Amino acid sequence: MDTFTTENLRNVALVSHSGAGKTSLGEALLFASGAISRLGSTADGNTTGDYEPEAAKRGSSTQLSLLPCVWNKNKINLIDTPGYFDFLGDALSALRVADAAVLVVAADAGVEVGTEQMWQRLKEMELPTVIFVNKLDRENTEFLQTVEDLRQRLGRECVAIQLPQGTGAGFGSVVNLVPTPESVPEDVQAQFEAAKEQLAEAAAEADDDLATKYLEGESLTDEEITAALKAAVAQRKMVPVLAGSTAKGLGITEVLDAILALLPSPAERPVPEADGALAALVFKTAQEQHSGKLSLLRVYSGSLHSNSEVYNTTKEQAERIGQLQVVRGKSQEPVPSLAAGDIGAVARLNSTNTGDTLGQKDNAVSLAGVVFPEPLFPMAVFPKGTADLDKLSPSLTRITEEDPSLRFSRNSDTSEALLTGYGDVHIDLAVQKAQRKFGVNLVLQTPKVPYKETISKVTTVDQRYKQQSGGHGHFAHAMLRLEPTDRGGGVEFAAKVVGGSVPKEFIPSVEKGVRRACTEGVLAGFPVVDVKTVLYDGSYHPVDSATMDFDICGYFAFKKAFAEATPGLLEPVMLVQVTVPDEYTGDIIGDLNSRRGRILGMNPLGDGRSVVEASVPLAEIQRYTLDLRSMTQGRASYTVAFGHDEEVPSHLAQQVIQQTQQQKEAARQG
Repeated sequence: MDTFTTENLRNVALVSHSGAGKTSLGEALLFASGAISRLGSTADGNTTGDYEPEAAKRGSSTQLSLLPCVWNKNKINLIDTPGYFDFLGDALSALRVADAAVLVVAADAGVEVGTEQMWQRLKEMELPTVIFVNKLDRENTEFLQTVEDLRQRLGRECVAIQLPQGTGAGFGSVVNLVPTPESVPEDVQAQFEAAKEQLAEAAAEADDDLATKYLEGESLTDEEITAALKAAVAQRKMVPVLAGSTAKGLGITEVLDAILALLPSPAERPVPEADGALAALVFKTAQEQHSGKLSLLRVYSGSLHSNSEVYNTTKEQAERIGQLQVVRGKSQEPVPSLAAGDIGAVARLNSTNTGDTLGQKDNAVSLAGVVFPEPLFPMAVFPKGTADLDKLSPSLTRITEEDPSLRFSRNSDTSEALLTGYGDVHIDLAVQKAQRKFGVNLVLQTPKVPYKETISKVTTVDQRYKQQSGGHGHFAHAMLRLEPTDRGGGVEFAAKVVGGSVPKEFIPSVEKGVRRACTEGVLAGFPVVDVKTVLYDGSYHPVDSATMDFDICGYFAFKKAFAEATPGLLEPVMLVQVTVPDEYTGDIIGDLNSRRGRILGMNPLGDGRSVVEASVPLAEIQRYTLDLRSMTQGRASYTVAFGHDEEVPSHLAQQVIQQTQQQKEAARQG
């Protein structure tokens, strides 16, 4: 592929609600531009964008894909993105390096949840956007009604710049409003005039000079409308709406024309203050078992050359650039360099990961990385067999390098490895990738709740440990007092022995035994917290007593005292904030109450949404991500943070203890 100047580049993300047809649009654009010679389909699992087995199996995108093509001597870097909630991370990575977006809307579905969410992100990022209304070949679809729906739901800046001729199976061509065609088909003449007037009015609203002319009753020329349209798109004052059908190949070249005519090149977008020095951002990392790491990057300033030395300004380490590649789906084509604004890839960078900046050491620029929402859906991960044990951590570490919206961690309280993502599909596909790429077989389970054990009253115990079997015997005597402490008090130990009844050299051994008992628990093996143990008396034998004897004595003394001190379970209670459309607040409050939650407050945001605050036991919200999505059709979001530990109601505590004991018994027998 030739090298293109910054002015002859376009970086465009394809975004939509899942299933609207953006991957099919990407495939159609590649085919229409001549970048590919055979048109694939998502139904057959052979599109250029959905080249990974997981995507082909699902019939929808599971990660971003680069789809560069050339149109009228300009290079268009299309970035196909996943539309499903669980793969938001890759969509955000694409938007970070895009200069504009095509928002795909299915005519038979209209504005869906994903449409609204992507629209909001495009708005926040101030990305110039065009909308492509797809699937107009389907029955009961009406383009102008869809446009009006867009204007009502998304904003009045959405305005049609095309009309379809024919509806449903009769949809046969697209008619541009500007420039005015030599002849307008009779069956769309009335619609054409009304739509052209609406377009002229929108152009006038976006341009003060045209507004004056328009209000004075003068007609606007096609040239004036086009110029105003391009300027207004750059400022997001107008969002052109195009018509088409990827299935019938209609409106596709018009999308390519619109991208070049209306969407900005990198030269027309803000660039970092780099004084022409190299500044490139790695926005995606792909991991393969044999070929290693492939880093997708965008050059923001300067130019990047194959076989060169660069400096990772994020990690402050030198990197060697090998052969640069232009990536299209799974295919790669070597190129000598990438100009400012272009997108490409390089393999086997040592220290560089997603979000890092590559530049020059003597003129270091640090670009903002990709910001991912915190994942809130954890699953415990276990090796399926002994052969998988050593592979678990390395493989999941590499999977999370490929997808930084995943988190891999270990819970010190439960000793479980946790993989946390945006939903069950996100986690399942990560495990499938780990198996395919790194040969590790993993099993997923709902994570254990990190319960803890404590007491609620003071108790004392008199414990003796004595054994005699010829020769020196074993003897230790410890008198302990257990006291509950405030929440968060941990485990305390104090010695208040007088008169040397327990010699000083044996006191640390008593403490060691007590702390060992605390880690094992008494009720169900959960760690003990918020307990103070006082060694207040005891005795020893001058010949038979040893440090190990007092360790054992302290251990059994603590367990005996704990069982007599009205023990109970503590559970983590989380602080939850749910941001939800007002029409769902009643359902959310009722649901949180059913989860043993306590509503702490509700704060209206003034935009049709409210924030519901509650404290809820962790055990009740392990799958809240999925439940909230179901209750609100994906329109709500939430944050969660640890609040405090709280005693489990006795009837529930008994259930937890029984279940834990049964699991331990099953593990012993298995």
